[in-house]
Amino acid sequence: MRSIFHRGGKFQPLPVDDDDRLDQAVPDGLWVKCPKCGELIYNRELEANLMMCPKCDYHHRLGARQRIELLADEGTFEEWDAEVLTGNPLGFRETSGTYESRIAKTRSRSGENESLVTGSLVIDGKPTAITIADFSFLGASMGSVFGEKLARAAERALEANLPIITVNASGGARMHEGLFSLMQMAKTIATLRLMGEAKLPHISLLTDPCYGGVSASYAMVADVIWAEPGALIGFAGPRVIESITKQKLPEGFQTAEFLLQHGMIDGIVGRPDLRTQLAVLLGHYQRVQPAAGTGSNGKANGTTASKSRSTKAEAVTG
Repeated sequence: MRSIFHRGGKFQPLPVDDDDRLDQAVPDGLWVKCPKCGELIYNRELEANLMMCPKCDYHHRLGARQRIELLADEGTFEEWDAEVLTGNPLGFRETSGTYESRIAKTRSRSGENESLVTGSLVIDGKPTAITIADFSFLGASMGSVFGEKLARAAERALEANLPIITVNASGGARMHEGLFSLMQMAKTIATLRLMGEAKLPHISLLTDPCYGGVSASYAMVADVIWAEPGALIGFAGPRVIESITKQKLPEGFQTAEFLLQHGMIDGIVGRPDLRTQLAVLLGHYQRVQPAAGTGSNGKANGTTASKSRSTKAEAVTG
């Protein structure tokens, strides 16, 4: 009888076994831990904040498509050479399988065909060619297709009398392609030199991380070199340098701030200001550019560039 008059909730929770609780794990990808301050950030909040930590402004990495969305006027991006694919010129194999199988898995995981995305877009009404390295694709390593796509983008910019912006990140040359990969350093610089002769600007943006053959070649020979805050930039990593020199490196070595202090780059631009600053810079160049399709001497550039690109296309392995 006592239980009839007992005050209690109308609905009683069912007991849950501890093993069942353990099975109800939090789905992956909902939270991201900031590597700088340790803040736990909700993924959608991070994306809404341009992939920057709301506490310390640490710039998390952006994919190529995210970068395009950040910079381009809506609907203006036109991709170039997406059909150029990597081959296996050395017949490279590793314990986990062939180079071809690794590339196929990487394409499926990253959604990109190669570590470099190229094309044209408009930034605040100002047209430009652009190349964007995507670190999620084999660490944005520079292989033969990476160099070929960048060279073709520079040639197309030369034809159309456009400036070129290179958004650079890389772990270095792609070891799977050996000498083919290393030759891209000379190839990319030689092509961008043609743009310099035509008085067309090359604006380089260094993002985290930018190492190896990319930082040792075209990324550091631009007319204007900017970097994102906190980006790590160098050739070899700090641990490698310390082990060889047997010396302790200075604090902040190889950061964008360190390079700016020592005159290696021209400026550091935060992500919220990047589009505006690029538009201002492109506007300055736009006012002094020669007529479309001509170089500084008034002669047409298109024919030479077209022949050069068709010749280079034959050299791509695949």
